[in-house]
Amino acid sequence: MDRLTGMTVFASVAKAGSFVGGARELAISRAMATKHIAQLENYLGARLFNRTTRSLSLTDVGAAYLQRCKTVLADIAEMEDSVTHLHTEPRGKLKVSAPTVIGALYVAPAIAEFLALHEDLAVNLILQSNFGDLVDEGIDIAVTFGALEDTSLIAKQIASSSLLVCGAPDYFEKHGKPLIPEELDNHSCLVNWAIPPRNKWLFRGLEGKREIEVSGRMQANAADPIRIAAKKGLGLVMLPEYIVSKDIKKGHLEVVLQDYAVEPMHIHAVYPHRKYLPAKVRAFLIFLEDWLRTRSAFSE
Repeated sequence: MDRLTGMTVFASVAKAGSFVGGARELAISRAMATKHIAQLENYLGARLFNRTTRSLSLTDVGAAYLQRCKTVLADIAEMEDSVTHLHTEPRGKLKVSAPTVIGALYVAPAIAEFLALHEDLAVNLILQSNFGDLVDEGIDIAVTFGALEDTSLIAKQIASSSLLVCGAPDYFEKHGKPLIPEELDNHSCLVNWAIPPRNKWLFRGLEGKREIEVSGRMQANAADPIRIAAKKGLGLVMLPEYIVSKDIKKGHLEVVLQDYAVEPMHIHAVYPHRKYLPAKVRAFLIFLEDWLRTRSAFSE
């Protein structure tokens, strides 16, 4: 039995959720796919799928084996890339995931300049809040914020952006400006649940660190809706500088509480743990970090 072929068929059937779908992806017959899975199960001495006339699902053993198969198959693909010189020159397809705002305003322009330097490369950019399973979704690099929980991934800090508390001049005319963090209790604070610190804003002054729990008339799972609401005078926001810098320059928003330092938001590039890092991933990591460093809204 060819175990590598068996693992490939198994991973394809598991991803498709059916023998028919897995076989179609590999351009083989359903009968051949069934045969490969049966041989693999016989070799392992364990059942990988629960089968009924209407459904197909992984057993606990199958789910654990699938994760190892993904790693092994990805490592083999990378080793083959190195043999064909993909380790020296970026080429092929690069799949990048990024949150909506930073993805559209910064990652997308960086990709455009990167592609101009590498004619044999194509990039698929996906704008989404959560990048999910990188291996399962075939994502090479995900741009994300904050701490990394999945230890099977590698996170490289590529930039930081200051968090600023700001509001519209019209809002301050009606409600005044907070002079200390505790005065935020008297203000409408618009909360972005997609980016830390969410509704618990952290400050640091001469008296040490303090955490202020805020609330307001609007919450959202993305930055742009509350940024727009703040410009309309609905309340204060705490957002990264890269999101509000243009509004501040145009006078649409004013920064407050500048005497109280706020921990910057760190931006990471996340990618699967690999022994062989493809040239396309390595080159884009270096390029994106350097590109962001030249933008005033970011720092190392």
